[in-house]
Amino acid sequence: MKTIRVGSGAGYSGDRIEPAVELAEKGGLDYLVFECLAERTIALAQQVKIKDPDAGYDPLLAARMRAVLAVCAKNKVKIVTNMGAANPAAAAEATRAIAGELGLKGLKVAAVTGDDVFAFLHDHDVALDNGKTIAALGNSVISANAYIGVAPIVEALKSGADVVITGRAADPAIFMAPLIVEFGWALDNWTMLGRGVLVGHLLECAGQVTGGYFADPGLKDVVDLARLGFPIGEVSEDGEFVVTKVAGSGGTVTARTVKEQLLYEIHDPKAYLQPDVIADFSEVRVEEIGPDRVRVNGGKGAPKTGLLKTSVGYVDSYVGEGQISYAGQNAIARGRLALEIVRERLALTGVRTTETRFDLIGVDSLHGEARTRDGDPYEVRLRVVGRTDSLAEARRIGEEVETLYTNGPAAGGGAWKSARQVVAVASALISETAVRTAVTMVEA
Repeated sequence: MKTIRVGSGAGYSGDRIEPAVELAEKGGLDYLVFECLAERTIALAQQVKIKDPDAGYDPLLAARMRAVLAVCAKNKVKIVTNMGAANPAAAAEATRAIAGELGLKGLKVAAVTGDDVFAFLHDHDVALDNGKTIAALGNSVISANAYIGVAPIVEALKSGADVVITGRAADPAIFMAPLIVEFGWALDNWTMLGRGVLVGHLLECAGQVTGGYFADPGLKDVVDLARLGFPIGEVSEDGEFVVTKVAGSGGTVTARTVKEQLLYEIHDPKAYLQPDVIADFSEVRVEEIGPDRVRVNGGKGAPKTGLLKTSVGYVDSYVGEGQISYAGQNAIARGRLALEIVRERLALTGVRTTETRFDLIGVDSLHGEARTRDGDPYEVRLRVVGRTDSLAEARRIGEEVETLYTNGPAAGGGAWKSARQVVAVASALISETAVRTAVTMVEA
């Protein structure tokens, strides 16, 4: 029975690069998949694209591609990734340029577009899961991207792409598309698609399934986390697969790590809604068959809903923050006094907030191990943070904390302040017929 090896090169945008290189060099892979889009990532990327039409893709795309392109080309490993974020076309052009720099002549890079449904939602008001509507959000909406399925990724791979770059695609879909291409699964074979989602779900968060998110000292010990190896799925054409990792890499793959990841972010294990299928994990069986080798089977599927989850990014509010440290004798009392001063100052000066927090944090950043004197902490750090409706109001919060320098209490230091926009995300459902995907190929 035919088997292919799929490696997970990243579980989020800022993930480590070395484990992906290790996979490309030593994993014996057929495919290397980078899953790099969180819920808000694409909205933030859209803001970047507005300022620079040639930007808006994952900021680590260039570093990742420079690290793995040559070795993947040498070992005939295809790459699939959603690092295109808000601008897959620009990401493909950047990848082509890097391939040229590396001398990889003839490397084909495909950009999958069409997930951006901002224009559609501008003309079709829909309800959001936060109780609002698109119309109610008005000009605060930054982005709207539908979670597309496997079809355009499959098309790109069948067209000979060595690298496929998408925007907002369902996380399991970028792992499932290679399986459909290699095994010839039909797009209405719900059982196989359900098993493909299972593969993608277990691999998509990279180091989580190899012990990273699992580790808890003294309760669930995991060795060599600093060299955590990312997972490999050895997938057979019947959808059964083994989760493993590169021999000698850090971390661990056990039934327990796999079971934790299996339930991660799953609302209903019997009905995990995806663009291509409704996956059913309720009869999945997990079995350790050797060191760092776990067999998984029993996934099922049911016909898709015809609806696509759509992630809508919008400017929700602004957050202002200020911090300052107090150390030495009586530090905690001075910190508490400082909090009360700031609380009163915000009221006196009329800073308009919708939510605030007043905290004392810190353990040993100033005096190392000298954590307590006479039972009290020897240092504390004051943190005041508030949510506002404008950037100007947000700035005033940090400014009030900064004034503690000279206005008391005594001996504050290391003041810091910030004010930032808060981009929130809400979800909607739209018909899959509203989305028109396209594949564009460029060659180095």
